Amino acid sequence: MKKRFSVATAPCTCQAFSLIEILVSVVVLVLLLLIVSQLVNQATAVTRTGSKHIDTDTQARVVLDRMAIDFAQMLKRTDVDYYFKGGDIKYPGHSGGHKKGGGGKGQTDLNDYIAFYSQVPGYSTGSPSPISLVAYRVNGLSSSAAYNKLERLGKGLLWNGISNLNVNPPTTLKPMFFLPIHITDTKIWPFVGDNSADPNGDYEAIGPQVFRFEYYYLLKSGKLTDTPWDTDAGHTSINGLTDVEAIAVTIAVIDSQSRSLLSNGDPTEQNLLDLQDQMNDFRTAPGRGAGAAKKFGDIAYQWNQVITDPVTYPITAAMPRAALSAIRIYSRYFDLRKL
Repeated sequence: MKKRFSVATAPCTCQAFSLIEILVSVVVLVLLLLIVSQLVNQATAVTRTGSKHIDTDTQARVVLDRMAIDFAQMLKRTDVDYYFKGGDIKYPGHSGGHKKGGGGKGQTDLNDYIAFYSQVPGYSTGSPSPISLVAYRVNGLSSSAAYNKLERLGKGLLWNGISNLNVNPPTTLKPMFFLPIHITDTKIWPFVGDNSADPNGDYEAIGPQVFRFEYYYLLKSGKLTDTPWDTDAGHTSINGLTDVEAIAVTIAVIDSQSRSLLSNGDPTEQNLLDLQDQMNDFRTAPGRGAGAAKKFGDIAYQWNQVITDPVTYPITAAMPRAALSAIRIYSRYFDLRKL
C-alpha cells in the first residue's frame, strides 16, 4: 500500500513597498538630483569664468611682453622724432584727452597712439638695418578688420646713407629719418597717427581682444605725468626722453565670447565705444594720492569702476553684466634702460 506524504507550506512573508515609501524615495532622489545639478552648474560657471580670465590673461601677457621688448630697445636720441602724447602740447603725438573722439554717441578713435624707433626686427622686403619703426594703436576705423583691436607696426628700415632715395611712393622702403623730419610727415609714415592702413601691410593685430590703450610717464623726479619732460625743472621738449624713467601702460581686455555678447551683432560696437568714452585718460582720471596727486593704478581703478558700478556710470546699466564682468584691466611699468 502506497503512502502519501503532504508538504506543509509556510505562509508567505514577502512585503512590497507601500505607496508612501515610493513617494518618499522619489522625493529624495529628486532632491539629490537638484543638488547635484546645482553643483554641476556652479562648477561649470566657475570653469567658464576661469577660462575667460585665462584667455584675457594670456592676451595681456603677449601684448605687454612685446611692449617690454620694444620699449627696452627704444632709440633715445635728441636728433630723432617720437610720436608721443605730450599733455596739452602735441609733440607731435596724440595729445592728452579724447581729442579725436566726439564723445556721446558719435565718439570714435578714443585711444592713445605711440610710435618710435627701436632696435628690434621689423617686416621688410629687403635687407633692413637693425632699427625698426614701432607703433601701437587701437584701430578706430569701423570698416577695418582690426576695428577696436590693438595693432602693432614693426617696419624694418633701410640702412642710412643710401643713394637716390625716393620717399614719394608710399610703399618705398625708407631709412630712419632725423629731425626736423617727423615720423608722421607727409610721404613718410602718416598712418602711425591715424587709422590709415599701412601700404605695405606691416600692421598686425597683436591684441585682438584689447579695446582700450592708455599710457603715461614716470619722470626721474618721481612725478607721474602725461608730458614726457619735466616742466617743474623748466624743460620744454622731449630731449631724447632724458627726463623719463619709465612708461606706464594700461589696457582693457575682453575675451571673444564676451565681446560678441556685448556687441550683439552691432558692427559699430557702440557698447565698446561707450566703454572707451567712460574709461578716463590719464589727465581726466581723478588722482587718489595725497592732495589728489596722480599715482600708479588710478586709471585701472577708474576703469574697473566703469564696468562694476552702473549707478555711477548708468550708460553701462543696460549692458550684459556677464560680458562686463569678463573685462580685465592690466597695468605695467616699462623701464627705459639706456642703450
